[in-house]
Amino acid sequence: MIVRTLPEPTVNVVMSPVTAAELERMPQPDAHVELVKGEIVTMSPSGHEHGEIALAIGSLLREFVRKHKLGKAYAAETGFILSRNPDTVRAPDAAFVTAARAAQQTRRQGFFDGAPDLAVEVVSPEDTVDEIDTKVLEYLHAGTKLVWVVHPRTQTITIYRSLDQVRVLTANDTLDGNDVLPGFARAAREIFE
Repeated sequence: MIVRTLPEPTVNVVMSPVTAAELERMPQPDAHVELVKGEIVTMSPSGHEHGEIALAIGSLLREFVRKHKLGKAYAAETGFILSRNPDTVRAPDAAFVTAARAAQQTRRQGFFDGAPDLAVEVVSPEDTVDEIDTKVLEYLHAGTKLVWVVHPRTQTITIYRSLDQVRVLTANDTLDGNDVLPGFARAAREIFE
């Protein structure tokens, strides 16, 4: 007698997109994660130069915002829900939200429901131009009024107010907060020292 084993049937599992609420409840891995259109994106920890620059900007923002009672400054890893269905949650390296918008949040736990007024992204060596451009587009589309993209290698800061209003600063220029952070003005070189 010959016995034939039939192959197991193939089952295609269609995964539904992850929501921001589901991401909040998941155990947090050792790596930094963001949610992009319902898919979890894992990133490796940042290098020390990235961390120094992110802290420098975050410290300057926090000091200025607190002194002038303008709202809330946020550190890296704070999640902002930029879109829903499918959900996108980004965590800029530093961020600012006006006092009025921060007061509208109905809960203190979990991700911020909405985009920051200012998002700061420090470019890491492994970041691609497409990845950075995508983040900038997502922030602006979600209502962020000002995006600073900091390039440590070239010591430049690209300022986005919209896709039509883009400016590049060198270390010799002054970084200002425009109407988003009125009165904020620091030498760009401070960020890189």
